[in-house]
Amino acid sequence: MRLGGRLAGAIDVLEDIEKRKRPVADALKDWGLSHRFAGSGDRAAIGNIVYDALRMKLSHAYLMDSDSPAALGHAVMYRQWGLTPDKLAAELADDKFAPQPPSAETMTAFSERRIENAPLNVQGDIPEWTQASFEDNFSDDWLDEARALAGRPTLDLRVNTLKASRDKVLKSLERSGAEPAAIARYGVRIPAGEGASRLPNVTAEISFQKGWFEVQDEGSQIVADLVFPREGEQVLDYCAGGGGKTLAISAAMNNKGQVHAYDTDRKRLAPIIERLKRAGTRNVQVHESADSLAALAGRCDRVLVDAPCTGTGTWRRRPDTKWRLTQKNLEERLAQQEEALAGAAQFVRPGGHLIYVTCSVLPEENEAQVYGFCEDNPEFEILSAADTWAALFGTDKPQPWSADMKTVTLTPASTGTDGFFFCLMGRKA
Repeated sequence: MRLGGRLAGAIDVLEDIEKRKRPVADALKDWGLSHRFAGSGDRAAIGNIVYDALRMKLSHAYLMDSDSPAALGHAVMYRQWGLTPDKLAAELADDKFAPQPPSAETMTAFSERRIENAPLNVQGDIPEWTQASFEDNFSDDWLDEARALAGRPTLDLRVNTLKASRDKVLKSLERSGAEPAAIARYGVRIPAGEGASRLPNVTAEISFQKGWFEVQDEGSQIVADLVFPREGEQVLDYCAGGGGKTLAISAAMNNKGQVHAYDTDRKRLAPIIERLKRAGTRNVQVHESADSLAALAGRCDRVLVDAPCTGTGTWRRRPDTKWRLTQKNLEERLAQQEEALAGAAQFVRPGGHLIYVTCSVLPEENEAQVYGFCEDNPEFEILSAADTWAALFGTDKPQPWSADMKTVTLTPASTGTDGFFFCLMGRKA
């Protein structure tokens, strides 16, 4: 397919998402199934256009004076893919599969409007109701932080040190452009690319099948590292999900001690079994029910609460969720977080640690939750993450957002990762 066909396909997908209010991944999958003539490169390019359009939906719509799928698709070409309107018109001129060009009114708006005149939340491509939270969390830097969440994400991998070294993994992925991550000790990064470029399918690599690495954002790797598990400890991953952090913690413990993986949602937990086998872990016990955790009450050295959250820190990877998020969703997550913290706290031994993590950048889900929890549960206190950060990563690398280095927030702007919040709490002996 030429560019015109790809752009037309992306506009079709954007129309499907708008009309049927469905996840972008589902819409792209259905388009591919109904257009089997499209090659993998075509599908990747169409996906890039769609995701780029959704990441910057508000600013695109403002400059084009239209939020139609066609306007958004063309805005991607002009603003993100480096094609001027004249160059794009020439490119599509003899392509019978190309979409209709934007109207004269739309093109006049694009030539005359300036993004600096747009409302600030539009400049940052975030829902208007979240602006106050961004301002509260990031002060004068909030707009830069918001804009960074609208960029393309890299493909990040975590080396499984139970089976391979980082150098070994880098060599196996040499043709993919893999490079060492900037912060994470065992991280590997493949750049995002531009335009129609596609990321490699690393899960098809023999080295992946052998369990040498896992796909995991560098931010997720960093907060798992900050848990700072020691060999021989009893560690509970209370909201384990698919097991990404469980695997990282197990490797950090060199298969010594015990990691307990639990999640209230069995479907989310299901993939962990195959991942554990591939990784060669021997110290992870998967718990399917809350009853099976009873024997751990008051006995765990570390309990990780990777709490359910709005996922605002992952907007680069899941931009469609940015526009579906509501204040009601946030309120529901806050209640779930309080419940998760209360449930997990009972398993921390005196002198042990409770770790709270979210993939959100909203202070209501982060600082407000942990300070509120410690106020209601005075046997717990917030401990500084500064010493652990320095010991693990040094002081010469990108630093997280933090007012006092007690709690830390990772962001695309500060650390080049997805957005993650980390807080370490100690239970008084």
